[in-house]
Amino acid sequence: MEVANPDNAWIQTVESTNAEIIQQARRIITGNIYCTLSTCSLDSVPWVSPVFFAFDSNLNIYWSSAIKSQHSQNLYENSGRVAIAIFDSSPPEGTAEGLYFSGYANELENPNRVKETLKLLSARARKKIERTEKDYLDDSPRRIYHFQPQSVWVTGERLPVGNQLVDTKVSFSLLDLIPLNAPPAITSVELG
Repeated sequence: MEVANPDNAWIQTVESTNAEIIQQARRIITGNIYCTLSTCSLDSVPWVSPVFFAFDSNLNIYWSSAIKSQHSQNLYENSGRVAIAIFDSSPPEGTAEGLYFSGYANELENPNRVKETLKLLSARARKKIERTEKDYLDDSPRRIYHFQPQSVWVTGERLPVGNQLVDTKVSFSLLDLIPLNAPPAITSVELG
């Protein structure tokens, strides 16, 4: 277990099993409907995109996007590598909380999987989604994407260093967030 310091990029693990930290992470993912996707092209050009998202009880995150959008193209080019940040931008400076993920995303191609994911997205939407799986397959310009996190962090304390405050993050196990108050993971059909 480590405390946050410059040598570990201000990431601490001392509180990684603290129930309050886990609750903070759960509040953030359930309390926000948009996340920020961070992708990178093969020639190292970064891109960020806010997207409406849904998630299941295994913390798989889902969104729909145009195939030709920059972030979708980056996924196809860069082996699906993605980082995601979820946060509420309305709190005053210095008080915001964020949840951070890194992992891999892919396009859903199985019609049954797309149909089940649309149910998750519809349950999170504040308005009725009038689409079917056919709107995300074949010659449709849009697809549904699936993100499987590999690592997770949440905002930690701000530590005084000289006359400044340094933001920290708490690293913890994805398994500690499960079970979430979320629809069950989509496991009845194959990935892809």
